[in-house]
Amino acid sequence: MGQLLDVALLPHPPLMVPEIGRGQIDTISATVEATRELAARVAASRPEVIIIISPHGPVFRDAVGLWATPQLTGDLAAFAAGEVRFSYDLDLDLSRFIAQEAEKAGVAVAWLDGEGSRRYGLTPELDHGMMVPLYYLRQAGLDLPLVAMGMAFLERKSLYAFGTALARAVKASSKRVLLVASGDLSHRLTPGAPAGYEPEGKVFDLKLRDLLANLDIPGILAIPEELAEKAAECGLRSFIMALGALEGYKLKGEVLSYEGPFGVGYLVAHLQPDQERAQDSLLAANAESAAVRLARRSLEYYLQTGKVLPLPEEIEPELKGRAGAFVSLKKQGQLRGCIGTIEATRENLAAEIIHNALAAGLEDPRFASVTLEELPELEYSVDVLGKPEPATLADLDPQVYGVIVSKGWRRGLLLPALEGVDTVEEQVNI
Repeated sequence: MGQLLDVALLPHPPLMVPEIGRGQIDTISATVEATRELAARVAASRPEVIIIISPHGPVFRDAVGLWATPQLTGDLAAFAAGEVRFSYDLDLDLSRFIAQEAEKAGVAVAWLDGEGSRRYGLTPELDHGMMVPLYYLRQAGLDLPLVAMGMAFLERKSLYAFGTALARAVKASSKRVLLVASGDLSHRLTPGAPAGYEPEGKVFDLKLRDLLANLDIPGILAIPEELAEKAAECGLRSFIMALGALEGYKLKGEVLSYEGPFGVGYLVAHLQPDQERAQDSLLAANAESAAVRLARRSLEYYLQTGKVLPLPEEIEPELKGRAGAFVSLKKQGQLRGCIGTIEATRENLAAEIIHNALAAGLEDPRFASVTLEELPELEYSVDVLGKPEPATLADLDPQVYGVIVSKGWRRGLLLPALEGVDTVEEQVNI
């Protein structure tokens, strides 16, 4: 199983490269020193592949551009330092895994092999958003195969979902991976800044810096679009793609530096997924009820610890009563497990859901047990049953009511609103 070791958020001003910066590099000494420190840290984790996201790479409005040629080369001749050259092999197997997982998640990928590059009029090469961070990683001894891509002008939810797909692909591989998101912050910090002066530029930078320092990922996703536009930043989308790869983990990390002496904000941050501790899914939690959130936590907790999730100290009001409940799991739209109880069997609905989630994931005889690697792909639903009432066929509506059919000691249940079950006759027959 592969492993995402570190996420590095790095700026890319060409002046950071000594062959270019010369007399000006001391002005951004905090950024340079923080980048060197971070490069040394991630090198100590012994990655085998570097995945790098750049806002100056192949950028599309409706897809993530993924370089897919055997090799990428580049130099800094555009900045009067043509002697600084780079050449990297691409890990096309991992690139392909990422593209496949992204497509499953509904995020389009532009596969830029030779033919794809010609179709879009692109020349496969390293851009300076990649080369500046790679300069310091190479100095730290990391001269590794790459997966190289651009950010995309997709909505934030899709960028984040791409990151979660990337993480699934890493797990499905056998590689130890360093993920680098390249990007600068506001380009409007001071009068004479490259994109002109805008007071909101500093507001954006400090807000993003503080949110990262507090590891507040939902806060970053909620930064107002208008504020980001006024700041004329180039790193937020790259960062969101990288943050999506940390979905499901508790995080460790820090902001190592921030400065903006030339009117552009440069931030260096190091984030690490805590492999031993999980957090609730951010994407799922946005729309989850208390019942679904508890079912998710139950199965994830058990597969990560081997223990049954304890009852929460504070139980949501809607989970304090007693009732039967069914927990259903889907993977890529297909049923992956469904187990439940027709009537209450435990002290409260919270306990009912905790145990039925485990049964759905581990004991449904129609399926093999859910594995730890599958957790990011699962969708959960919880049906809480009311008190059964006698009914005739005329009383039923398969979109509104579930059905319990009994004969002697045998009893079967069908939930309401099931895809493909459109008539009362079908519902009862099943």
